[in-house]
Amino acid sequence: MGEVQAQTEIDKKVIQLSGIILNADSTDAVPGVNIYVPKKGRGTSSGRYGYFSMPVLEGDSIIFSFIGLKRQTFKVPENMESDKISLILTMEVDEIALAEIEVMPYPSEKEFKEAVLALNVVDPMSISRANMSPEMLLRWAEQMPASGNENFRTFQQGQMIQNQDLYGPRPLRLLDPFAWGQFIRSIKRGDLRSRD
Repeated sequence: MGEVQAQTEIDKKVIQLSGIILNADSTDAVPGVNIYVPKKGRGTSSGRYGYFSMPVLEGDSIIFSFIGLKRQTFKVPENMESDKISLILTMEVDEIALAEIEVMPYPSEKEFKEAVLALNVVDPMSISRANMSPEMLLRWAEQMPASGNENFRTFQQGQMIQNQDLYGPRPLRLLDPFAWGQFIRSIKRGDLRSRD
C-alpha cells in the first residue's frame, strides 16, 4: 500500500501557488501570515507586502493562519490544466471575547493601600537640581554620542583628507625648510615684536 500512495504522489502535478493576503475590512496587506501544507510539513509566510509563493501538489490542502485573524483553508483542485494558481485572499479579524482580569501587584487592596502609604516619596525638584549640577552635565556630555551634524562634519573632513592624500603625502610644516626660512626672515624683520 505504501508503494501505491507513493506512486499517486509522483503522478500528481506540481502547481505554483502564489498570491496576496489582505485584511477583509481594507486593502492593507498582511505580512507574516503562515502558509503551510500540514500533511507534508512544508510551507512559507507572506512577505512585507502580503505576497507569497510556494509549490504545492494537486489535491493539497493549504492552511493560512495568523494571530488575531480567522484561519482559512484552500484546497488545490485535482486534474488542473494550468500549473499556476494566483489568489487574492482576504482574512477576517478573529474576535475572541476574554473575561476581564484585574491585575493587582498585591494580594489584596488593603495591602496595596498600606504599601502606597509607606512609600518614601522624594521631592522631584531636588532630583532635577542634582541632575543639573555642572559635574553631572559634564559627565553626560562626555558619554553622549555625536550628533548627526558632527558625524557629517567628521565624514566630510575624512573625505577631504582622503582626496588630498590622492595627490601625495600631506606636508609637515615643521620639516619644511622653506617654512623655516620664512619664519626666520619674519623674526629678522621684527614682524613678531609687540606693537605699543
